[in-house]
Amino acid sequence: MADTGTTPRERYRAQVRTEIKTHAWEQIATAGASALSLNAIAKQMGMSGPALYRYFASRDDLITALVRDAYRGLADTVRAAAGSGADLLGLAHTLRAWALDDPQRYFLVYGTPVPGYHAPDDITEISDEIMTALLDAAVAHAPAATRSPLEAHLDGPRQWAPGHRADAAASAKALTFWTRLHGVLSLELAGHFQGMGLDPAVLFEAEAESLRRP
Repeated sequence: MADTGTTPRERYRAQVRTEIKTHAWEQIATAGASALSLNAIAKQMGMSGPALYRYFASRDDLITALVRDAYRGLADTVRAAAGSGADLLGLAHTLRAWALDDPQRYFLVYGTPVPGYHAPDDITEISDEIMTALLDAAVAHAPAATRSPLEAHLDGPRQWAPGHRADAAASAKALTFWTRLHGVLSLELAGHFQGMGLDPAVLFEAEAESLRRP
């Protein structure tokens, strides 16, 4: 039998942590991340509160694990699409498909911040991987003939995706892409287009297509 590199105890611990996170996502879907309760999860699993705290030291520790999983899933998905040759429009469709697949996961990382919670620095590093893929796609577009105020603002070192070769024009393209498409997605997932007789997919496509143009 192949050596998995883990002990039975480690595998059991990983299984319990996975089950805890599954229950956490169910709670978030029902009442939102701010109402997340480790004691409630422990009760569902037939455990005591102190026993569950051996797997996640606090509510914030559990939220961090969920946020890290969500960001890592999106980063891997975007990088895979970019590696397959997706341009900005292709990455837009990748983002929307990921968001629609699990709206609660999307809202945990891009929705209203959880009161009192602060994500660790490594979350920003994972987010930078996503922005790097967008910058790579934006670099393929010809720069505009004139510089916009946003380009002038971005003409210098970036704190996001630092060290990337993208110039100010490509940085502005990637940042505008990210913010505008997240705006459409957030409205769609929150149900704000209901009753308008509007197909959100058509609106999203139009926004993405307009952003893809040089």
